[in-house]
Amino acid sequence: MSINATDSDPKGDQSKNENQRKIGNANDHDSPYSEESTQQQTEHGNAALELINSVTGADEEGRSRQRILTYAAKRYASALKRDPEDCDALYNWALVLQESADNVSPDSTSPSKESLLEEACKKYEEATHLCPTLNDAYYNWAIAISDRAKIRGRTKEAEELWKEATKNYEKAVQINWNSPQALNNWGLALQELSAIVPAREKESIVRTAINKFRAAIQLQFDFHRATYNLGTVLYGLAEDMSRIGGAANAKEVSPDELYSQSAIYIAAAHALKPNYLVYTSALKLVRSMLPLPYLKDGYLTAPPAGNPLASHTDWKRSRFVLNHEGLLQIIEIEQRYMSRSLSSNSEDTMSPSRQAIKVDIPDIVSVSACTDLTLPPGACLSIDTIHGPLYLIADSWELFDWWLDAIRLVYTIYAKGKSDVLAGIIT
Repeated sequence: MSINATDSDPKGDQSKNENQRKIGNANDHDSPYSEESTQQQTEHGNAALELINSVTGADEEGRSRQRILTYAAKRYASALKRDPEDCDALYNWALVLQESADNVSPDSTSPSKESLLEEACKKYEEATHLCPTLNDAYYNWAIAISDRAKIRGRTKEAEELWKEATKNYEKAVQINWNSPQALNNWGLALQELSAIVPAREKESIVRTAINKFRAAIQLQFDFHRATYNLGTVLYGLAEDMSRIGGAANAKEVSPDELYSQSAIYIAAAHALKPNYLVYTSALKLVRSMLPLPYLKDGYLTAPPAGNPLASHTDWKRSRFVLNHEGLLQIIEIEQRYMSRSLSSNSEDTMSPSRQAIKVDIPDIVSVSACTDLTLPPGACLSIDTIHGPLYLIADSWELFDWWLDAIRLVYTIYAKGKSDVLAGIIT
C-alpha cells in the first residue's frame, strides 16, 4: 500500500518584481561581465533560441502557446543584447525555456525536455548572480532542477540534483520566509531525496521534510496540498518504522500513532478539497486508521473544568477527543461505580458528577503554544475562546504539534464551510 505526494506548486508568472529588481541592482562593485563573458552570453542566447524554435507543441493549443513563448524569448534576447545585466530579462527568459520544456512532446528527441530545462537553469543562475535577492528565480530554478531529477529516476545523478533543488528552495525561503508554496516544494524535494539516499541518512531527511510541510500549513492552514503531503510523509515514516519493528525507544511515537496522524492530515486535505480524486483515493486507504467516530483521540493534562488557573496539583492527565464539532474531555467512570448493580436506584450507587471540558469549534478565537511560567511545565497548548482561555499540556512536543495542527485544521474546515464533509468522514 502506498500513497503518493502531490506535485510541486506551479511556476510563477513572468511578471517583474520591482522591489527585488531595485535591491538586486544596488551594487557598487564593477560589472561582472567582461567583453568575453558578454560574447559567451550571446552564444548561449543563440543556442537557447534555437532550442525554443524547435519546439512544436503536442497539439494546436500547445503550438499556439509555443508561438507566444518563442516571440517572448526573442524579446528577452534583444533586451540582453542591449543590457547584458538585465536580470529581469534573464529571469523571464528562463521561465520561457521552462514552460517550453512542458510543451515538448513526450516522444521528442530534438529538442529534449532535459536540454530546455538545463538551459533554463543556466539563465536562473545568471539572474541570481546579478540579483541575489530574486527569490522567484531561486524558487523556479529549484522546480526546473526537480524536473531534471525526475527524468533520471532513482540514480546517483538524481540524488545530486534533488540536493541542489533543496538548496535553492532554502535560498528562496531565506529571502522570503512567507512562502508556503516554497516550503511545500522544499518538503517534496526532501521526500524524493529520502527515497534515494542510504538508509542511515533517510530518517533525518524525512524529519526535515515533515518540518517543511508543517511550516507551510502554519503559514496557510487551508493549504490542502501541504496538508496532504504531510500525511503522506508521516505514512511513509510509519511504514519504515513498522519494517524495523516499531519505535527505537519508549519516548518515540509508535507506528500506529504515526498512521493515525497521517490519516488526520489526509482526511483534512480531503475535507478542504473534496473533489480532488487523489485525496479521495488516499482517504479510502487510511480512513480505518482514524479513531472513529472521532478525528483525533489522545491524552492531555488539564486543569479542572472552569478553573484554567488551578493549582498545579489539581491538573490531571485525561483523555480528549476531537471531531468536527469540538474538543471534548472524556471523564472515565471509576471502576467501583461500574461494578455496582445497574438496577439499583439508590443515590449512593450513582457516579459522582464531574464536569468535562468542552470547546466548541465556532467558539475558538486562536490556538497557539504557551510559555506562561505560572502553568505546569511541559508542551502547553493555549486555546483562546470567546469564553476565555483554556490551557492543556501535551505529553511531548511532537504530540503537541499534532494537537495544534488537528484543532487548527478542524477550525479551518469549519471556517471554509466544509464541516459537513469532515462529519461524513468520521461519523
